[in-house]
Amino acid sequence: MKPYPYSDWHRLIGVPVEIRLDSKLVRGGVVDEARPRPAALWLAADAGGGRELFTAAEGYEAWIRLREPGGRLC
Repeated sequence: MKPYPYSDWHRLIGVPVEIRLDSKLVRGGVVDEARPRPAALWLAADAGGGRELFTAAEGYEAWIRLREPGGRLC
């Protein structure tokens, strides 16, 4: 399934996401922590880099994919 933007970032803790800026992939990873307002999330450290903060105010978007089968969040 194709990824799509998801705006309730505080619900994404533990979920794999793609972080995009101007529709371009910046980084992928698992959300370590998130805040609802102002919308902010931290991706957990992994082979792609250290723990990193992204905010909606800076134009970042969190994109998710539905898991198959069952259509639930990853």
